[in-house]
Amino acid sequence: MTEFANRLLAWFDSHGRKDLPWQVKDPYRVWVSEIMLQQTQVQTVIPYYERFVRRFPDIVALADADLDVVLDHWSGLGYYARARNLHKASQVVRDEFDGQFPTGFDQVCALPGIGRSTAGAILALAFDERHAILDGNVKRVLARHRAIAGWPGKTAVANSLWAVSEEITPADRIADYTQAIMDLGATVCIRSKPACSICPVRADCEARKAGTIAEYPGRKARQPKPLKETTMVLAVSDGAVYLERRPPAGIWGGLWSLPEIDDGEVADWCKARLEAAARDSRSWGMLRHSFSHYDLDIRPVVVHIDAPSRKVADDGDATWHPLDAAPPGGIAAPVRKLIDSLRNEIHVQND
Repeated sequence: MTEFANRLLAWFDSHGRKDLPWQVKDPYRVWVSEIMLQQTQVQTVIPYYERFVRRFPDIVALADADLDVVLDHWSGLGYYARARNLHKASQVVRDEFDGQFPTGFDQVCALPGIGRSTAGAILALAFDERHAILDGNVKRVLARHRAIAGWPGKTAVANSLWAVSEEITPADRIADYTQAIMDLGATVCIRSKPACSICPVRADCEARKAGTIAEYPGRKARQPKPLKETTMVLAVSDGAVYLERRPPAGIWGGLWSLPEIDDGEVADWCKARLEAAARDSRSWGMLRHSFSHYDLDIRPVVVHIDAPSRKVADDGDATWHPLDAAPPGGIAAPVRKLIDSLRNEIHVQND
């Protein structure tokens, strides 16, 4: 076992996290947690994870579920492609592996939404198989420890980090080691103000010795975020709001959302789409929502429809959603916020 791994495991035995709800020898639960933890912190994930596995306790339950139900249980967690891929992958496991999570590395990597590091983490944590990992926390630890310069998104830098990860991953106590190095990055070797004084591998950390911790890992050259704008229509009729399912790919893919119009008058849209006249149209204040690669300014417009054509909601991808009912499926956070505001406004008006 490498000296790095020895010191890390000794630290883990005393200080590592051992009470996380997904720390069980169940590849399905480990898999769900690893997908949820991509770009999302542990404390945010825990309640979502617990609710998700209560509703979908095993791979077959997830595979058999309607995508709307899966997305509903993911709503608010963001990066919805993760949920769509998780659902697709569960159906592959159900249909091609008889509902049993595969144990072959290449088989796991071939599942939708699973890359090299995630596959390695699942197999290491669930089956104690020796696989190196390189998630965001591990990249930070290794970049600092070996003073590997450059943005890890570059192939050459990533290859250097992978080589180090492969070199120091031990043959024994694989599950503990995998959790330990993730814990080290999450709780000690954090992005800002790392706790170097209590780090178990500080003695030979190249960045610490050089006083250059803040330089690692290298960051991607910053580009100004584009700002986009859209108008969302809150069409209200008889205590219900009109929703449409978004296309399966792209932002908020497969989620239920308020219809968007890029230009033109809301009244014209209502006549063309809902086959009804609009009244009492009014705009709310702009709502800004930030994505990882752009900001979106949403201009909400509330409009009342007296007698909409019901046939426009008969194709399965549109619905008149009663405001006091449970959502029809997954709804993105800003859309949910607007619907909640509409519900509260109507309740106040009716009191």
